[in-house]
Amino acid sequence: MGVSTLRASLSEADIRSLIKGDTDEDRALACYRLCRRIDAAEISDDERHFAEEILRLVVDGAAERVRRALSVTLKASPNLPADVAGKLARDIEAIALPILENSPNLSDEDLIEILEAAEPIRQMAIAKRASLSTDVTDAICEFGIAPAIDVALSNLKNQFSELGLNRAIDRFPTNAEIAEAMIDRPILPIGVAEKIAGRFTGQIFDKLVENHALPPQMAIDIANTTRERAGIDLVSQAGMQADLKRFVQQLALNGKLTPSFVLRALCQGEVRLVEFSMAELANIPHEKAWLLVHDGGHLGLRAIFDRAGMPPNIYPAFRAAIDVLHETEFDGSDEDKAHFKKRMIERVLTRFQSIPEDDLNYLLEKLDIETHISILGDNLAEAS
Repeated sequence: MGVSTLRASLSEADIRSLIKGDTDEDRALACYRLCRRIDAAEISDDERHFAEEILRLVVDGAAERVRRALSVTLKASPNLPADVAGKLARDIEAIALPILENSPNLSDEDLIEILEAAEPIRQMAIAKRASLSTDVTDAICEFGIAPAIDVALSNLKNQFSELGLNRAIDRFPTNAEIAEAMIDRPILPIGVAEKIAGRFTGQIFDKLVENHALPPQMAIDIANTTRERAGIDLVSQAGMQADLKRFVQQLALNGKLTPSFVLRALCQGEVRLVEFSMAELANIPHEKAWLLVHDGGHLGLRAIFDRAGMPPNIYPAFRAAIDVLHETEFDGSDEDKAHFKKRMIERVLTRFQSIPEDDLNYLLEKLDIETHISILGDNLAEAS
């Protein structure tokens, strides 16, 4: 298709109406037709240049209704020239908002420049875009209103830097919506988690503890003050840690690395946590602890169990859990953990006499076996 063919395709009448139409409605309709044809046509570079020049004439001199037709029709089109998109994005609200929210041809520089001086409704339009880079989200966190930050955080396709997240928390230290939106993201920097933990209680704090790894000492400190704040499950927190060895060392220093803790971790499928815990308690390297814990026979497990100072009465349950672990070809995935917990129901209940009541109640709660609690009470009464 040559330029002359494109001109014919666009219709001389449409172009004439666009430039010299009797009314704004006529020109807006012609603009709409022009945009639809440009966006649908497969055109060469020369033809695209001609079409872009027409669009530039429209955006520079047309009435509001005509520019509005251009903005709405090509709001998400890759065929809208970047310079035209930039002009429309700085136009009046009715024209700018569709472009700010949708146009793929706005650069990060455009968006950041607009954010620095934009009224809230434009900030919200930018925050609703399909995806945003860290440069743009940094600007939203620095200049945006709280609802715009919340909207941007809620889109998991958006990228956020630790600097931006910290800035948002510092600007809105008591905004629960922003804090909760941060917690709902898959990754939350430790420094940001610390700020949220220090400023929020109740449901938000509980969700933070459940979804993200807290610094070891903070997790332990919170566990020690359950009367004042929501309780924290150190097994779950440890399972989220990147540096398990350090976490386990902190547990040991704070007197939290108990036999109950190790048994609970094992029965929840936190195998690496158990390995590091046994290594710490037995004062041997992790590699050696791994070999002993996963020994195909019974001698290796018994040896590290005794060396770690674990009480003999829970060895049967510990042995049963390791057996279930190996029988299920456990790889640590969420699906395997769920399957592992189901298998543990039978083994734990059949060996309840060897497990302290508090630990068994804890494990049953984690395994969601509320219906077994009454049975447990009857069995424990008979055993005593």
